[in-house]
Amino acid sequence: MTRKIFQNSFFVGFFVLILAAVLFFSVLYRCYEAQMFTDLRVAAEYISHGIALSGEEYLETLETENRVTWIAADGTVLHDSAADAASMENHADREEIREALEQGTGQSVHNSETLLQKTLYSAVRLEDGTVLRVSCTQSAMVAMLQVLLSSLAWITVLMLFLCGVLSFRLAQSITKPINALDLDHPMADGCYRELEPLITRLGEQNRTIRRQMEELGWRQREFAAISDNMSEGLLILDQRRNILTANRSVRQILQLPENGETILRRELCGGALFSAAESALYGRQAEALMEKAERTWQVLANPVTTDGQITGAVVILVDVTEREQREALRREFSANVSHELKTPLTSISGFAELMMEGLVPPEKTREFSADIYRESRRMIDLVDDIIKLSRLDENAGDFAREPVDLYALSGEILKSLEPAAKKRQITLELKGRAEAFVGVRQILSEMVYNLCDNAIKYNQEGGSVTVTVRRQNGNVQLSVADTGIGIPYAHQSRVFERFYRVDKSHSREIGGTGLGLSIVKHGAQYHGAQITLDSEPGHGTVVTLRFPSGKEWNGNAERNHTESGDSDLY
Repeated sequence: MTRKIFQNSFFVGFFVLILAAVLFFSVLYRCYEAQMFTDLRVAAEYISHGIALSGEEYLETLETENRVTWIAADGTVLHDSAADAASMENHADREEIREALEQGTGQSVHNSETLLQKTLYSAVRLEDGTVLRVSCTQSAMVAMLQVLLSSLAWITVLMLFLCGVLSFRLAQSITKPINALDLDHPMADGCYRELEPLITRLGEQNRTIRRQMEELGWRQREFAAISDNMSEGLLILDQRRNILTANRSVRQILQLPENGETILRRELCGGALFSAAESALYGRQAEALMEKAERTWQVLANPVTTDGQITGAVVILVDVTEREQREALRREFSANVSHELKTPLTSISGFAELMMEGLVPPEKTREFSADIYRESRRMIDLVDDIIKLSRLDENAGDFAREPVDLYALSGEILKSLEPAAKKRQITLELKGRAEAFVGVRQILSEMVYNLCDNAIKYNQEGGSVTVTVRRQNGNVQLSVADTGIGIPYAHQSRVFERFYRVDKSHSREIGGTGLGLSIVKHGAQYHGAQITLDSEPGHGTVVTLRFPSGKEWNGNAERNHTESGDSDLY
């Protein structure tokens, strides 16, 4: 703006100065010319008086710089101070002569284009009717300017300098208040009245921008807080795979550098994530599974469109490790259930087919019927255990919570198992004292029963099973110890898995379903109890349940009861 004002003011000032100079020289020249005519006329009148007194003799003796011509009334030249009068042409048609004859005086100007000069003529009519003409030569304007060229050059330079200085100072003085405006607070500074609408508009825009920036900052902080606290990974890419946003989770998942990765590369994120992102950038939704750091992530990629054009992609990583593990367990569980049910059903079907075809002797019918009954009971026990686990897994069941004396409960269970223990000459012993725990009697009974049943089944002939109930460190503790075959250390971490057996052949001989310890594990989780296993092959096994204090668990039970009702498991 300063440059434009400077240029405009400079050219305007220079033009005005040039125009003033031209006008000045023009007026000066006109004044000079008028003065010349006045001088010629005065000289003509003076000479006319001399002619009236002395005639032509006066002209012969006259000394003057001007050219003097005496002309008769018919235009004949009578005398000329610069040329032979006899050789001169008739002057009757000359403008100044005609005017003098008609009006008494006359004047004219004759220009010479070649010599850049002009001649000024002034004529006066005498009393005898003749005309006296006085003339002089004057330089033309161009010739005068040529003579004054050096002076004009210095004057032009001076004018240019003055125009430049004045234009610069004028531009500075005009733009200084504008440049000094505080754009953040334009209303605080005084400026030109003509700029008040602009300043008012700037103030309104500043307020709008500050409000929008505050809102944008708040939304940005809100988005950052949400995205950084998401367990899911969030990636926002532009069309060239530049990473615009990457939350904390995705940086941990992909191990992005702290200084910030700018471009999503295959070697950085793996083939599944890269392919899904590429598909989204081509306008197609994509899903994939990605294995990273022993975790399974589901990749969901969606394109981002603006005005119908794909401008980027949003990629979300969801941790589905537990879901995939549950799915794997479900498949394994289904396969195990199918296998466990198929074995007794095959036996029952085979025995029934033999009896149907009459291939079983009468004395063997009772034995075959006992085998069918045994396999049926085994299948019923398996189905019952599966139902129990399903109810625990699905948090469903009509369970009532009540104080349960674990000592008395253990005594009832040991009494029910006495026949099985006597067959193998196993001694059952209950130690400790009465300890109450607020829980679900049915689940606690199944937990203790399965532990004692396993202790009998996997014990040695003539061994012993000891159940101890006591309070330790404020918690109720129930332990079942046997003198059985023990569990190898390599299998101890998996014995609580469903259908897991250390010795499958031995388990089938004693009729176990493979779900007993899994029911104990789920029951303990429901009651908030801890399970510890201490076993050594050939020296027996000790399984200990540590229940939280009755008051603590009762409080949880009451809260669960209030939130979900008595029929809910949690």
